[in-house]
Amino acid sequence: MAESRIRAAVVGTGAIVSGGHLSALAAHAAEVELVAAVDIDPGRLAAFHELARAADGVGDPTGYTDLATMLDSERPDLVLIGTPPSLHREQALAALRAGAWVWCEKPLCLSLAEFDEIAAAEREGGPYAAVVAQHRYGSGTVHARALLDSGELGEPRVAHCQTTWYRDTAYYAVPWRGRWATEGGGPTMGHGIHQTDLLLHLLGDWTEIRAMAARLVHDVESEDVSTALVRFVNGAVATVVNSVLSPDEVSRIRIDCAEATVELTHLYGHRNDDWVYTARPGLDDDARVTRWRTPAADEPSSHAAQLAGVLAAIRAGTRPPGSGADARRTLEFNAALYKAAFTGRPVHAGEITEGDPYYSAMHGNHPDWAPKEEQ
Repeated sequence: MAESRIRAAVVGTGAIVSGGHLSALAAHAAEVELVAAVDIDPGRLAAFHELARAADGVGDPTGYTDLATMLDSERPDLVLIGTPPSLHREQALAALRAGAWVWCEKPLCLSLAEFDEIAAAEREGGPYAAVVAQHRYGSGTVHARALLDSGELGEPRVAHCQTTWYRDTAYYAVPWRGRWATEGGGPTMGHGIHQTDLLLHLLGDWTEIRAMAARLVHDVESEDVSTALVRFVNGAVATVVNSVLSPDEVSRIRIDCAEATVELTHLYGHRNDDWVYTARPGLDDDARVTRWRTPAADEPSSHAAQLAGVLAAIRAGTRPPGSGADARRTLEFNAALYKAAFTGRPVHAGEITEGDPYYSAMHGNHPDWAPKEEQ
């Protein structure tokens, strides 16, 4: 691609786009220009237009209420999708088929079958579809990943992944929330997916999951809490907890290695100060511990940090971060968690393939969990 600014469009102009996506575009205004915005609500579209014009250097996007019309008229290089989850598959496919790269809010789609359909629409050298996974980005994560990969912290042994948040009844009054067909699942898919993705990013491939899920408080189709025990290829074992029932809200990743424990505690985003390194008892190497605790940079996790990699990939014609097999692994993890929870037996990586009910839907058409009209 020539060195002119990359032409971007947003689909959906709600809070996540007018916040995270717009600020990311502003951070990279020298490289990317927002040329269009799509929303079925003209009022919301007009409000977003004013925000975009006020954001220094972002652009003066033309508004559309129809995605197909926008794609045909504008031919953008990149489409940022921030609509409800049930729309992601159709919108990502439309953008890819129009020749646009895709950067989509989580989850990219609602099943492994949908993911594979999207992947089939990609072309070598682009366009590709990537999912927003901003917790992977920022200097704290980069530093921790490097230390783990190098063996500096020793062999990973025990891990804990926690997304314990609180959502009230009013939250689920939004029609698409809490329903399999529109959200794809409960906190496992809609909330904890960020921390789960980060855990996999840090520890690598998993091999086996045992799980439980429950609907304890909310009158929804999907779960409002899930827990899992996970074994990784490297031998580490982990616990995963996803909840929307927890008054004391926290997001946490903890990995106990042979030489040290690394722990991240935050809520919706992190920076260096949120990462804590604790040396094992008896380790007397101040220089080494100081190295663990002093990343080379101090950049918070953010949409802007990930967008930098997406834009670089577009320029180079290479697969962007948060796409392909790497993104599929997180979705497969969630499908396996649901299958393990609903069937009461362990599930292994690679087990859920075409023909398995959990390949096509996270509820697996289980009689206790699937909507009655789908059984």
